[in-house]
Amino acid sequence: TMLRVKDPSKSIPFYQNLGMTLCREVHLSDFSLYFLATLPAGISAPDPKGEQAAPFVKNLFGPVLELTHNHGTENDAAFQQFNGNEEGKTGFGHIGFLCEDVSGTCDALETLGATFHKKPLAGNMKGLAFVNDPDGYRIEIVKRGGYDAKATPYYFEQ
Repeated sequence: TMLRVKDPSKSIPFYQNLGMTLCREVHLSDFSLYFLATLPAGISAPDPKGEQAAPFVKNLFGPVLELTHNHGTENDAAFQQFNGNEEGKTGFGHIGFLCEDVSGTCDALETLGATFHKKPLAGNMKGLAFVNDPDGYRIEIVKRGGYDAKATPYYFEQ
């Protein structure tokens, strides 16, 4: 998955708070690429700017998130990415992340200034959340393993 971002200094910490690791970064003349992944226990990434970063990312089995930053957008107050959730611009919906503690993850993201489309205890479906990343992309936060034997990712208030 590739997402265009306005300011990597805001986007990278956001995704790191979701358990991702910066595994590779590439800086070209007018844009930069940042590759993040959720690494298995016991695996650590090499220096993201080092020579081993490219083969490390290439050999990962799980999903890799690529953040693309066009240089200069971070300094343009009016610049905004279209994220597919604006009125009249449907398309991209959201990506989901599993975590052990939905409320704790949301609290950590909120300290970074994240805004929410749905907080964990809002609405009918409790225990999951939709948070907006720094560029307004919706991110679903779901409890790993769910809340029952069927791994249902939400529950209804009793």
